[in-house]
Amino acid sequence: MTDVTRILKEARDQGRLSTLEYANYIFDHFMELHGDRYFADDGAIVGGIGYLEDCPVTVIGIQKGSNLQENLFRNFGQPNPEGYRKALRLMKQAEKFGRPIVTLINTAGAYPGVGAEERGQGEAIARNLLEMSDLSVPIIAIIIGEGGSGGALALALADQVWMLENTIYAVLSPEGFASILWKDGSRATEAAELMKITAKDLYQLQVIDKIIPERGYFSSEIMDNLKEELIKELTYLRGLSQEELLEKRYQRFRKF
Repeated sequence: MTDVTRILKEARDQGRLSTLEYANYIFDHFMELHGDRYFADDGAIVGGIGYLEDCPVTVIGIQKGSNLQENLFRNFGQPNPEGYRKALRLMKQAEKFGRPIVTLINTAGAYPGVGAEERGQGEAIARNLLEMSDLSVPIIAIIIGEGGSGGALALALADQVWMLENTIYAVLSPEGFASILWKDGSRATEAAELMKITAKDLYQLQVIDKIIPERGYFSSEIMDNLKEELIKELTYLRGLSQEELLEKRYQRFRKF
C-alpha cells in the first residue's frame, strides 16, 4: 500500500473524530443552532456557538455518522443547499457580534441529488464563497477527514486553511478523476497519486497553511494540539485591523 493510498483510506475511516466531537471537546459550553430559516435543517452541517478560553466562537462543520442509522440522518456527510444556507446564516450572525469562525470539514462533496439541484445547490455554494471572502471576522478552516470538491470549499474560504496529517483535500474524488480522465473508476489509486491531495503535498504547494500532526485519529491528543494552535492563531488574527484581515485573505486566494 502506497502512502497516498493509506492516507486516503484513513481520511475516509468511519472511526475518525467528528465535527461534534471536536466542537464539544475544544469549545466550552458549545450550543448547537439549527435551520436555514428558508427551508429546513440539514443534519449534514452542524453549527453553533462555544467558548475558546474566554472568546466566543462560531463553530460550523460537516458531520458524518458513526453507523448506518446516523449516516442516513447526516446524509453521509453530503450537505444539501439548506445546510450551506444554515452555515451562511451562522457566519453572518458571527460577523454581527464580532465572533471568530472555525469550520471543520469532512465530506466527499455536496449532495448531487435532484432535489438539491432544484433548491439551488450551486448558488448556495457560490453565495458562501462570495460572502466568506468579505466577512470582517477571522476565519480558520480545518480539514478533519475528507475535503471533497465545492462541498468542502464552501466552508474553506478562510484566513487560514489547515489539514490534519492523514486527511485529503481535492477538487473531486480520485474515483471521479479516474472516471473522467481514463473512463475507468478502478484506477482511483493511480489518480490519487497524481492529484496531490495529501496534507504534505498541499502544504508544499502553499494551498494550506498548517498540518496538524496525528498519532492515531481517535486520540484526545489531537484535539488538545488543535485547541492550542487555534488559541494562538485566533489571538493573532483578532489583533489585525479589519482592513489588514481582508487584504491578507484577498492576497491568500489571489495568488492562486
